[in-house]
Parts: sequence; C-alpha cells; structure tokens
Amino acid sequence: NLMPLISKAKSIEAQSHLTALHGSQRTHFYMHSKYSNDFSTVDFIIPKTVKEGGRANYEYEIIEATNSTFKARATAITDFNGDGKFNVWEIDQDQNLKEVIKD
Repeated sequence: NLMPLISKAKSIEAQSHLTALHGSQRTHFYMHSKYSNDFSTVDFIIPKTVKEGGRANYEYEIIEATNSTFKARATAITDFNGDGKFNVWEIDQDQNLKEVIKD
C-alpha cells in the first residue's frame, strides 16, 4: 500500500539534486557562454550513494552538454517498489524536469 508513497518521496531527492545541478549549469553558462559535462567545473558535488556509504538513492550523470544545451539524468540505484523498473528523472537547460521511467 505504501510503495507508491515511498517511491514518490524518494524521487524528491532526484528532483532536488537535478534542480540544483540546473542552477549550477546556468551559472556556468552565464560566465562561459556554454554548458559543461564536468560536475566539478560547475561546482556540483555528486552525492554518495547508499552503496558507497552515503545517503543518495540515485546516480547522477550529465548526458549532454553543448554551447546551448545540456541534459542531466538521475537513475535510481534500487528498485523502490520491486516491479523491475528503476526510476529515472531528467532535466534540461530550460529546467524541464521530467520523469522518464516511473517506478
């Protein structure tokens, strides 16, 4: 019964981190007129996952970065509700945040 609520609550982590990454990317863009595919260049610290002794339930990656666009992805490292699907969120340069794969 509670699995949909647990999945939704955990997905807030991905949404928050991707929104913060968007802000870091925008700052970098304003300063350098381009986006970056390097987390350290945009001063974004990737949170340690629970598998690494941290608290994050998602792994983060920048899947595209050009002079005018970027896209980042958060992929769950566990299947929250046991249905065989891993939750995935993406954000782009326009701050379009969307759930690509629902868990």
